[in-house]
Amino acid sequence: MTTRRTCAFLLAVGGVLLAFDAFLWFRGQYRLAFPILAFLLTLPALIVFEWRRTGARELAAIAVMTGISVVGRVLFAPLPGFKPVSAVVILTGLSFGPLAGFMTGAATALLSNFFFGQGPWTAFQMLAWGAVGFLAGLFSRSRIRKNPFLLCLLGVIGGVLFSALTDLWTTVAATGTLLPAAYLTFLISGFPFTLLYAVSNVLFLVLLTRPILRKTDRLKRKYGLFS
Repeated sequence: MTTRRTCAFLLAVGGVLLAFDAFLWFRGQYRLAFPILAFLLTLPALIVFEWRRTGARELAAIAVMTGISVVGRVLFAPLPGFKPVSAVVILTGLSFGPLAGFMTGAATALLSNFFFGQGPWTAFQMLAWGAVGFLAGLFSRSRIRKNPFLLCLLGVIGGVLFSALTDLWTTVAATGTLLPAAYLTFLISGFPFTLLYAVSNVLFLVLLTRPILRKTDRLKRKYGLFS
């Protein structure tokens, strides 16, 4: 399928899902409507990614980073809230830019949930980890990579952002809708988990930043990736 046909297909799928989502929203079926909306928010990145005609080497780089992220999530499964996923996604964004960061985060959620279990929450995890990677990618050309304090701050922000977005689904699943008071309650009650996740992001960034960025920088220089 050509690039234009693929993009047209994705747009068509998005249009159908948007119409169906509006129907569910009108009927008050929020437990179905919200996950579809979360998935729809990932579609623009998929379309832009396809339209850019990403090269084989760039795809391979994203696949490798996604693989590292997925394996890391599986290996640390016994430790809830303590995982290297966001750190790897952040480093992907810092190395290769916002689109690569988003794709790595979204793909990590989708692929790793074949192990952890697929469900409506997958769409929110795709959006959340994708957003973390996209945010990090916005600083790919800045000096944040060489500033340990700012890098750790980005890890904390990434942990908070992931928890805030996934708690949207927690609220909808528990209450059937997205009431601000209920959402705030879940944010507050989940603060210990958010704190643990933010701390784990910082620790993994401290451990992984130098070896990963050394490798990705070398690949970029040698093959001109994501230039």
